[in-house]
Amino acid sequence: MDGERNTALGEFLRTRRALLRPEQVGLSDGDRRRVPGLSRDEVARRAGLSPGYYARLERGHGRPTRRTVASLNRALCLDETGALELHRLARPTVDRRPRGHAERVSPSVLALLDDWTAAPAYILGWSDDILARNALAVALHSGFVHDDNLLRMVFLDPAGREFFRDWPAAARAAVHDLRRAARRAPDDRRLRELIGELSITSPDFRRLWAEGERRGVLPYGRHFCHPDVGELELRTEVLAIASAPGQRLVAQPAEPRSPSAEALTLLSTLVT
Repeated sequence: MDGERNTALGEFLRTRRALLRPEQVGLSDGDRRRVPGLSRDEVARRAGLSPGYYARLERGHGRPTRRTVASLNRALCLDETGALELHRLARPTVDRRPRGHAERVSPSVLALLDDWTAAPAYILGWSDDILARNALAVALHSGFVHDDNLLRMVFLDPAGREFFRDWPAAARAAVHDLRRAARRAPDDRRLRELIGELSITSPDFRRLWAEGERRGVLPYGRHFCHPDVGELELRTEVLAIASAPGQRLVAQPAEPRSPSAEALTLLSTLVT
């Protein structure tokens, strides 16, 4: 059973398919076309999906994975606004087949995170999944749609380039971290899916991924911008969690009595 039908997603796919001209994707605009735009089968082939599965999505059945959403984004030639709307409507989920084990944050680390109120802090998994945040980090990242993984925040979310004021540094650091994770677990399916999704969706990621590996630790930068409190200059401290190898606690404090510290205080009043 597919559960409740997602008619809004189906309508979006049908509308965008009808708007896409065949010549935009190198197809013949013959006189025998029975539908405006592309046919279902043509979109399915461009997205690497079976025609039957794509037809089910247009009828509002099924819940696509993130990689499927990325493939549809490419197949329909969506711009940034369209890609964000597709993601919102699809409410994509990860593949639910067994993966070995899911990362969990221990209760003691969660308690430490909740007690940490002076600075935004969050827990990164070994593939840069954001596993938990304190309330101030939730407020800091409130402008993001793709907020489950640091790579998606940097490369896939429209808010990324505004939030990360040192975006080129953040992008290179994110790719550097992903390379290290892929080297530790080259056969991990979750990592392969993430790399595939980013490669399909982000030309910037493809370019940086093709570059040679850099040595040492690459910083994400110190300058950020929040839509409600403005510019922030924050240190980024990364602490390894000994009880969970690969997990890291990331804290981002401001210098005491600085304008950024005042901005964090204001941000804390916005936490609900």
